[in-house]
Amino acid sequence: MKAHLAVLPGDGIGPEVVAEALACLQAVAARHGHDFRFDEAPVGACAMDATGAPLPPATLALAKRADAILFGAIGAPKYSDPSLMVRPELAILQLRRELGLYANLRPATCFRAVLDASPLRPELLEGVDILVIRELTGGIYFGEKTRTETSASDLCVYTVPEVERIVRLGGRLARGRRGKLTSVDKANVLETSRLWRSVVSRVAAAEFADVALDHMYIDAATMHLLRRPADFDVVITENMFGDILTDEASMLPGSLGLCPSASLGDGTRGLYEPIHGSAPDIAGRGIANPYATILSAALLLRHSLGLEREAQAIEAAVVGALESGVRTADLRPTGTAATTREAGAAVLARL
Repeated sequence: MKAHLAVLPGDGIGPEVVAEALACLQAVAARHGHDFRFDEAPVGACAMDATGAPLPPATLALAKRADAILFGAIGAPKYSDPSLMVRPELAILQLRRELGLYANLRPATCFRAVLDASPLRPELLEGVDILVIRELTGGIYFGEKTRTETSASDLCVYTVPEVERIVRLGGRLARGRRGKLTSVDKANVLETSRLWRSVVSRVAAAEFADVALDHMYIDAATMHLLRRPADFDVVITENMFGDILTDEASMLPGSLGLCPSASLGDGTRGLYEPIHGSAPDIAGRGIANPYATILSAALLLRHSLGLEREAQAIEAAVVGALESGVRTADLRPTGTAATTREAGAAVLARL
């Protein structure tokens, strides 16, 4: 297979962890006879320093030409003031909008070899393999906003087609996993959630009768995600609820450094990134955890290129590295920790 991949390493530890993921993609291509072409471009704070814009036109054009985008992390302390009109984080929002990426997939898989890194008891984490699908482009984050000296408002809006495409994606993915779909809303209070629930119920009954569907309020979901996480398979929810749930779910494996993500639209092009930030405090020290970025590369192979065998090979190599005791500092609070390159090399050795 020939594929053109845009590489946007970004800021902080982004270039360090992306380098390890690229090495894995190159190894996969060599072993399985694929031809992957990589083109790199600036994004985030480094792009602002160079051009004044977090997403320069040339970077956006590259992303639109590519079959998929591998993304690192963005952000820098000098741009951390939330009142700034232009910030590095705007790049990811613009990319999602320009590329039509409306669904954020965040797996939360608990690896047996590092269950002790999680804040939860190990017996609660056995078999935990959750996929949260967050709607990315609607809801309260994108609704009309007002503010006066004495009040403020944020309008939450959802349309039927926006909900339909999320439940269809969730249903298809649940069908290929354990066949269970949980829809999270607040239908006892919010009108948008009542619309969400009715659309989910209709589409699931008509198109995914073989998938077990249940509905759960957001407050109950946040509790049960900690009490009985192994019961969840695929979870679909709206933008703000998804923002909350995915951050909570990311703590189950024990580190943000184990959590990949994919942002998808209607086509095969997607954007793939670790969920952690740019971590400027450890940038350049060679101690960042590259596993989440490497696992994001596996999602790229699966969802954008349709290379399931190759995706599974990378995921198995990460599991093998963890089982052999190769832990970066975030997974080993005491004792000698592996460097970024050592962790990446451990995965490569198993590919």
